Amino acid sequence: MAESKYVKSKIFFEEEFEEKLAEVPTDPKGPWPANDNLKIIGKPVSRIDGYDKVSGTAVYTFDINLPRMAQARILRSAVPHAKIKKIDTGKAESLPGVLGILSSNNAQEIKWFNTSSLFDTHLRYQGDEIACVVAESEAIALKALKLIKIEFDELPFTVDAKEAMGEKAPKIYDEGNIQGGKPFEYARGDVDKAFQEADAIVEDTFDTQVAIHNPTEVHCSVVNWDGDDLTVWDSTQAIYGVRDTVADALKMPASKVRIIKKYMGGGFGSKLECGKYTVMAALLARKIGRPVRIVVDRKEMNLAVGNRPNSVQKLKLAASKDGTLTAISHYSYGAIGGYEGGAGCSWPARQMYKCDNVKVEEYSVFTNTGPTRPFRAPGYPQGIFALDSAIDMLAEKIRMNPLEFRMKNNAEKHPMWNAPFTSKLLKEAYEQGAKAIGWDKRNNQPGADKGPVKKGMGMASQIWWGGGGPPSHAVLKLNRDGSARVIAGTQDLGTGTYTFMAQIVHEVLDIPMDKIEVILGDTAVGPYCPSSGGSTTAPSVSPAVRDAAENMKIKLLEAAAAQLESEKKNLVYVNGLISDTSNPEKKIDIPGLMGKMGEQTITTTGSREANPEGYITQTFGAQFAKVEVDTLTGKIKVNKIVAAHDIGRVLNRKTLDNQFHGGIMQGLSYALMEEQIVDINTGKVVNTNLHDYKIPIIADIPEIEVIIVSEADPMNSNTGVKGCGEPAIIPTAAAIANAVYNAIGVRIKSLPMTPDKVLMALNQA
Repeated sequence: MAESKYVKSKIFFEEEFEEKLAEVPTDPKGPWPANDNLKIIGKPVSRIDGYDKVSGTAVYTFDINLPRMAQARILRSAVPHAKIKKIDTGKAESLPGVLGILSSNNAQEIKWFNTSSLFDTHLRYQGDEIACVVAESEAIALKALKLIKIEFDELPFTVDAKEAMGEKAPKIYDEGNIQGGKPFEYARGDVDKAFQEADAIVEDTFDTQVAIHNPTEVHCSVVNWDGDDLTVWDSTQAIYGVRDTVADALKMPASKVRIIKKYMGGGFGSKLECGKYTVMAALLARKIGRPVRIVVDRKEMNLAVGNRPNSVQKLKLAASKDGTLTAISHYSYGAIGGYEGGAGCSWPARQMYKCDNVKVEEYSVFTNTGPTRPFRAPGYPQGIFALDSAIDMLAEKIRMNPLEFRMKNNAEKHPMWNAPFTSKLLKEAYEQGAKAIGWDKRNNQPGADKGPVKKGMGMASQIWWGGGGPPSHAVLKLNRDGSARVIAGTQDLGTGTYTFMAQIVHEVLDIPMDKIEVILGDTAVGPYCPSSGGSTTAPSVSPAVRDAAENMKIKLLEAAAAQLESEKKNLVYVNGLISDTSNPEKKIDIPGLMGKMGEQTITTTGSREANPEGYITQTFGAQFAKVEVDTLTGKIKVNKIVAAHDIGRVLNRKTLDNQFHGGIMQGLSYALMEEQIVDINTGKVVNTNLHDYKIPIIADIPEIEVIIVSEADPMNSNTGVKGCGEPAIIPTAAAIANAVYNAIGVRIKSLPMTPDKVLMALNQA
């Protein structure tokens, strides 16, 4: 029986550190050898859930259909700022097929839940929730929404963060429009003195847009009560997070709430939180005594379930003649919408490069716009776009190659805490990425190409967390026929979690992949695992699965010793066969051993070990871009991206490439296309669909080369894995922007870099 202990676990997750009490093994397994010496880990293995998805048999939350299931839809504010005086639901309630309506009107009817946090009579953005209707069909529910009469006082609004910070701006909260009433501030060293003594200084302002997650599968939930027990099928990145939020909201024990999520069509951070719609559906299902399905359509997703906030960043950097980065000043602000959120983007400025003098001041500003929510590396694509653009500017000012400048200012220890890294191979990423892109052929003089179409190269750096940590657990069951079932309370977002878990069991126990069943996404079945965000799933879950498999191997050796009447010390486990080194005639395979046990099932548990104390685990990397810019049309075409990264061990090369290709395309989209557009005169969003909200198509995809410079990070865990979901997107926009400058000699300091911005910059130059 594996022994364990409890520790306080501290990991970085989506913009902040989280500390949890975690159970960890007292006998952590040693590190694996390099992938070249492993059987299946690191190899390009096809997804074990691939057939379900391509055949259409995969069941997503959107597909759940229960007997007598009713349909619910939400009435949302059509204006950006108002206070409700009266809600009249009479006509809607009398519509045939309407089963119930939830709003602030009937809050007192539900004594076990305070709906003041669900419906607020102070509407703060277009899309804010007003009421929810449940009906026999979605069509009836939508018709009923139109029959609800709202009397309200429309209020002055502000959709611009800079305007909202002014004294004369409409107040979204009585306390003011600055979240917390003050900025976030950070400082080290003496920035003012460093600027006074600097040989070179650059100073400029950069801005980035609001971006929407827009996953393929819309947000949705199906809920069903069985007495006092509630089951929720939810498209979520956090089954345990949703369980706890729903339980708290409904004032019921978490043990009475079950969350199920087998497959989902993407999330990118937007599905890390429990939606209000889930709680509404639960309330209505309880009221009518029937299952309820609630779907947030594409327009609602573009209004109300979160976004990557915009940013305005004023950067000032200083360096000495020899290329030493001596000072960074970062001032920024961004709109967080009508409710609490985060618009911070200064993490890169604080930790990307070695710099003794850093000062940060950033504001999260309330506006009458949709709420923010974590979006694939929250704050980092914005921050790296501005920082690495300014880094290139500073390198040019002292006539230094921007690659050489970055390598010189590479931090050997974490700049904020002076702590060593568990591993860092950023220099190797710089070197290998530069070689692959042909960096030595880069334009020495930006804009030097003749003719209207000009080519250029650029690069940018990447830093992220992704080390994962406990608590994270897995259960492994071995059946009589030698098949296995591995169970964990994690969730697969489409990134390959099912597959890498099966690979690990196969690696340790040599059980064929087609005989390994993986069960995820069910709080009633799987032991606790953390939310899937922040590139933490694989580094948190894979060590727990390996621990369970290694514990199973120990049990099998003990059982074989009894069956073969051998000394355990003489037994070896190779290719699924246990044999006695002292007597080669004594041997037994797993099915044979299990058959001797009758109907027994052997079960083991595994846990993720504690993170190493005194060390920081982060991912690192660099991306290089080749572009061409048509100076007559302003169109930017990305021809190639090289992504060279240190992300620890690769579990599955095929799914890793999938992650990087997807992240790079999302980064390219952020750089060149996508943007939520709000009419400043009406406060309304004008592009709430995938026709008007531009994202890349196949024709926009450049050549992508992914280079992994790391073998493993054995100090981080027994699998040596670091996350790769976020690193793929972080430096893409900055690398493209620097390549555009190298091509045309004019810097674009605003995202997205659309043709009109390119032409305007060229004309101004």
